[in-house]
Order: sequence, then structure tokens, then C-alpha cells
Amino acid sequence: MTVIANILIISTIVVGIIFTIVTVIGILRLPDVYTRAHAASKSATLGVLSILLGVFFHFWLKEGNFSIQLILAIAFLFITSPIGGHLMGRAAYLSGVKPTKLTVGDDLAEVVKKAKNNQKEH
Repeated sequence: MTVIANILIISTIVVGIIFTIVTVIGILRLPDVYTRAHAASKSATLGVLSILLGVFFHFWLKEGNFSIQLILAIAFLFITSPIGGHLMGRAAYLSGVKPTKLTVGDDLAEVVKKAKNNQKEH
């Protein structure tokens, strides 16, 4: 049982470290705020979740302490981090931050234009 617990703990923490490294590389190498926000919100969430899950398994399987606080932290992070990344990207778009020249389409432009026209009419 101890070997299986150690493998589970180490593998989840290593996966978390790998996702965190991918986050750092994405933030440093990606060209604009939108792709950086995507890297930060998606892979950082998975990285921190995996590390927290490894810590949860450690305390549960090794120490015998079932931590409801860690489960709540995992759930809260899983819900709020992608929403925060989306809101930061939306705020950057609405404040006029231009995407990189490599961006192919802008599906949000028409929606924002209609919303601005509706606000002017009322």
C-alpha cells in the first residue's frame, strides 16, 4: 500500500510541476495578452490542482488526515481560475488591447459592436 501511495503522490505532484513549467514557458513565449491569459488560466489551474491533489493524497494516505480544506481549495480553484482568465481576456479586449498579427479571426468584434449600438439607442 505504501508503494502505491508514494507512486500516486509523486506522480500527481510531478504532473503539477510539468503543467506549471508549461505555464511559465507559455507566459514568456506567447505573443499577446490573450494567448498568455489562456496559458496562465488553463495550464496553471491544472498545475496547481495536481500539486494540491498530491498534497491531499499525502496527508490522507500517509498521515491519515482527510483534509476537507484541501478539497474545498481544489474545488474553488477549479471553478474560479478559468473564469478569472476569461474575464481578464474580455477586459483586455474591451479596453482596446490589439491581438497579435497572427490572429486569424475576431468573433467578438460583431457582438461588441451590436452591444455598443444597443446602448446608444437606449
